Amino acid sequence: MHVNIRLEEHRLRLLVMIGVRADGRKELLALADGYRESAESWADLLRDCKRRGMRAPVLAVGDGALGFWSVLGEVFAQTRAQRCWFHKIANVLGALPKSAHPAAKKALAEIWNAEDKDHALAAVKDFQAAYGAKYPKAVAKVVDDLDELLAFYDYPAEHWVHLRTTNPIESTFATVRHRTKVTKGPGSRAAGLAMAFKLIESAQKRWRAVNAPHLVALVRAGATFVKGKLVERPEESPAIEDQSIAA
Repeated sequence: MHVNIRLEEHRLRLLVMIGVRADGRKELLALADGYRESAESWADLLRDCKRRGMRAPVLAVGDGALGFWSVLGEVFAQTRAQRCWFHKIANVLGALPKSAHPAAKKALAEIWNAEDKDHALAAVKDFQAAYGAKYPKAVAKVVDDLDELLAFYDYPAEHWVHLRTTNPIESTFATVRHRTKVTKGPGSRAAGLAMAFKLIESAQKRWRAVNAPHLVALVRAGATFVKGKLVERPEESPAIEDQSIAA
């Protein structure tokens, strides 16, 4: 998030991380002034979180353009990535003519709002068939990041709405942007950082827990979810199950 500084030429670039605790509550994890190259700034922030005792998140959600992704694997190698669909849709539409936007939005919704991962993959093929010949760059923006765009389907269905976009953090950004606009920007970088922290800290009190918070601990423990539902004994293959039924 960028904030104008009244007494300085350069804007304040705030790096913000919000996480979900094992009990389902959302919490501000880190807030920093990203004054250096993005990847280096994110690396410092992630390493600081690790030094303070934060375990590797199960899943990280964010805009695909962030330098965050280039360093996430170095600091938290076990963490999976989920690209934000809100940002991805904007990127895809940017590679299409405006006349194609309504139909493309509907086709993309068939992917991110599918019944399960299998239906999402089928919707991706339909999107490729419809736009691949004329607009290969638009299709590539989806296909090239497919694993990261569909990662959320491997978690509880109740959590999908929280995982496929960065909306929880975007709404908080809106609060900070509104306040800094009213004040015409803070007078210094330190004042801007302090203002953002207090505003986010205040907003945090109103954040609600994720849906089905009791499932978060299972996700953290490594439980397997297929089509959004918990699999009690994932070690059993379909073939073994079929044999036991036949017996």
